[in-house]
Formats: sequence, C-alpha cells, structure tokens
Amino acid sequence: MQEPAETGTDLFLSLTPEKVLQAVEAGGLECNPVCYPLNSFENRVYEVELADRSRVVAKFYRPGRWSEEQILEEHRFLDDLAGQEIPVCTMRPFPGGGTLRRIDNIFYCLSDRRGGRAPDELDEAGARRLGMLVGRMHNVGAGGRAAHRLRLDADTYVRQNLDWLEQHEVVPHHLRDRYFDTALSIAALADRRMAGVPTHRIHGDLHLGNVLFRDGLLNVLDFDDMVIGPAVQDLWLALPGRDAYTRTLRERFLEGYIQFRDFDRSTLALIEPLRALRIVHYAAWIARRWHDPAFPAAWPQFGTPDYWERETQDLEEQLAVIRGEIPPDEAGAVSEEEAARKEEEALTNKDYFWDWEG
Repeated sequence: MQEPAETGTDLFLSLTPEKVLQAVEAGGLECNPVCYPLNSFENRVYEVELADRSRVVAKFYRPGRWSEEQILEEHRFLDDLAGQEIPVCTMRPFPGGGTLRRIDNIFYCLSDRRGGRAPDELDEAGARRLGMLVGRMHNVGAGGRAAHRLRLDADTYVRQNLDWLEQHEVVPHHLRDRYFDTALSIAALADRRMAGVPTHRIHGDLHLGNVLFRDGLLNVLDFDDMVIGPAVQDLWLALPGRDAYTRTLRERFLEGYIQFRDFDRSTLALIEPLRALRIVHYAAWIARRWHDPAFPAAWPQFGTPDYWERETQDLEEQLAVIRGEIPPDEAGAVSEEEAARKEEEALTNKDYFWDWEG
C-alpha cells in the first residue's frame, strides 16, 4: 500500500464544505450550498445537494492510499456487479465521461445517495439471503481481473505492516520481540494454509455495517477495501463470531451461497489465520493514520503500553487457536478492532448512508 502523498495530505485533512462544492462543480455539476459530512475515517465523504435538489455523495480518497489504476478497478468491479443486477452503489459518470476526478492532488468521485438500514445482526433467513448475494457477487468477481489491487496475503497484511511499525518504532521496546515473533509465526502459518487456494476479486471488508436493507433488498456498500483474496474472507467478516449459533448462521450462509457458486469447505480453516492477519493490519492502519486528528479522537487508548500489551496477548492467543492449542470458541479475548467496530457501527446505523472504511 502506498504511503500518503505529502502534496495532498494537508489539504485532505482540512477539506471544507466550500472545497467540496468547488470540486463537484469542477466536475461539471451545479450545486446548491448544501453539504453534509458523512461517517468515514479512511476517506472524506459528503452528501451534496445539486441545483435540481437531487442529492449525491462525494467521496474524496485519502491521498497516496490508492493509485488511479487501483481506484478505477474498484469502480470497474462495481459496474460489473451492477451489470449483473447485484444491488451496489456505482459511481456516477462526470459530464464528459469518466468516474474519477482530481482536485488539489485528491482523487474524488460521485455516487447516488442511497439510504437503508444496516442490520445489527442476521437471523438464519438473513444469513441465507446474504449467502446468495455473496455467491452471485463472487461469480462476478471471479469473471474479471484487477491487476493493480492488493492481494489479501501474509506479505501485505502482516510483513509489510511489521516493516512499517518497526521503521517508525511504534511497538514499545519491551513488547517488540513478543509481538513481532508472534505475528511472523502467524504469517508463516497463513502462507502454508493459503497456498494454492483460489483467489479473485472480493469485497474484502464485508462486515454488517457494509450491508443495507432497502426496499426489501440487501445492498452492499463500500468497496474501498476490495482485494484479490479467498472467498471465505467475505463469509467470516459478515459472521465473525466463534459460538455455536454463528456456526449455524455460516451453514445457512453457505446454503444460499452454493445455489449460485461452489464453495470449498476446506477453506473454512482459513478463518482464524485471516482473523489474525486482520488484527495486525488493523493496528497498523491506525498507526499509519495517527497524524489525522480523527484517529486520536476515536482511539484515545491506541499506542499506550496497555494497548500493545493487549494486542500482543490477543495475537498470542490467536496463534494458539491457529495451532489447535485452544479451541476457537474458548478464545475469550475481544480484539481492539471488534470493540471499536461495535462502537462505530452504532454511529453508522444512525445515518444509514455510508459506513466507515478500515
């Protein structure tokens, strides 16, 4: 993943409604002076009223995170999905063509305003419906390429992040060896388990905050974290629990999924390694964004010795789960990511328009 581009970062962090309206009008659309920020940590997202009083959502990408080619692959995936009548929110073409513009070195795009209600949890019928939708979505994902997008693997999610954490001396010295050795052991196990597993375009961040009920349909939002990865990633993030009821819901999900696409049940063994990769990736994501004032405000405990002690213990426990030394349903630690998401989803569900992105 690219590091922030210095020439656009300061402007990105200080985006104003006036600058947002200027960007939308520079794209060829006349605006009314109405602009509201929507929930998003990774990017900056605004609802804007056009001169005809219709509303659009303007998304400004964090500078340096994605290249132009990577962003356009996200847009192309959305178009491919919409072409198969899968309910997603595609990007609006600007007058004159194209779905991506740049202002002050900040890429931005527009989409239609979409409401709905994010489910707090799924019942068995809902899990089956979501499985059907994801099966269809993965058929489309496997039918196209995205040569520039990240791959969901131990190099990207663990080793590259560890290199950054070490370079910036983020992990306290007294925990450094424990944390790094555990993370590298997890990466090695993930390499072995993921070897030969088919990968394709997937959502990559399909927790329930990115699913909306609208007009009797399930809609999928926020493909900003689209990756090339194994299908099971989009299953376990939608149903992340380890209890017996979650296992039942996963069975219902798969019942729906296999109506449209085969699923290799042996890849369920990837759930715990993928969970571990995400723990490391999440901590590094916050560390990389700490210069953004929104992050210290949202995660005031991040970076303290207590925080890294908990992260290290969670990783050690996760390694034991992967090795089979602890049954998954006996692993009691709640990761910082899971706790933060529960708190943030309560915010997201209040406005129903755009989920935060991690």
